[in-house]
Amino acid sequence: MTRVGLVLGAGGVVGQAYHSGVLAVLEHDLGFDGRTAEVIVGTSAGSITGTLLRLGVSAEDLAAWTVKAPLSDEGGVMRQVAGTPVPALAPFRPLSLLRPGRLPGRHMLKRALTRPGQFRPLAAGMALLPPGRHDIQEQLAALRELENPEWPEPPLWICAVRRRDGRRVVFGRPGTPPVPIHLAVAASCAVPGHFAPVRIDGRSYVDGGVHSPTNAAVLRGLRLDVVIVISPMSGTVGRRPDVYAAARWHSGRLLDREVRALEAEGVRTVVFAPGAAEQRAMGNDMMARERLHEVIRESFLAAGRRAAGPGVVDLIRLAADPG
Repeated sequence: MTRVGLVLGAGGVVGQAYHSGVLAVLEHDLGFDGRTAEVIVGTSAGSITGTLLRLGVSAEDLAAWTVKAPLSDEGGVMRQVAGTPVPALAPFRPLSLLRPGRLPGRHMLKRALTRPGQFRPLAAGMALLPPGRHDIQEQLAALRELENPEWPEPPLWICAVRRRDGRRVVFGRPGTPPVPIHLAVAASCAVPGHFAPVRIDGRSYVDGGVHSPTNAAVLRGLRLDVVIVISPMSGTVGRRPDVYAAARWHSGRLLDREVRALEAEGVRTVVFAPGAAEQRAMGNDMMARERLHEVIRESFLAAGRRAAGPGVVDLIRLAADPG
């Protein structure tokens, strides 16, 4: 029996559109239904997509909801989501994050000294940014209405970062504190300096992408056969010397390290990351909704070409037929 993991990375509203386009082509052309993955790892935008998959939403309805197209007959969950009013998203301006933050506290210093191999200075620095001015929980009101008291099965793992020490916490994984799904998703999506941190059991949490935009390595040790990674924040960089290219380079570097760790255990991996055409469609504001049609179209086309490539199509079909 083929055991499949699905990793859905960070990327804001345009990242969700990218997820939708890739998942739609995998489902439509190759029969891989993301809802059947043995475990889903979601970070930031990926935590929303992963939660919707676990609530039974198909890739077709994910894409339709993103561009406000008609939903299928089975699209009741997305109709409820679409019917819940949410405030407009403020544009994301990376340079606005360059405000004085707080100094590291004793918990962060202790972690840096006692676990230097696990400590990530950049993640710690992001966690120390001043709180953002926007409330991510307002954007997730529909999830609060839809969720059940129990976490879904099969597993859904949602990655966030604890603000006091910069440590990654994977909600939904055995051993982590019990928490309502909508709060875990809110914590995972709380971009430092843009959204306010999310309080859970007296602790503040920020976006899981602070540690890694994908966090694929949390799947080590599960004896999976295939892991499919959809990483909106990675992809080719080219020669653009700007903050967005630097962010993609950093994301890709972390993802390469995570993929190597999985493959060292014998796990076969397939990575989908935006190329030049998808990046042009996505633009530089990850909260922008104006070009989502174009993002889904470009990601659908590019993912179709990628999935049809040598070796990739066989792995996707293996993942689509777990028996």
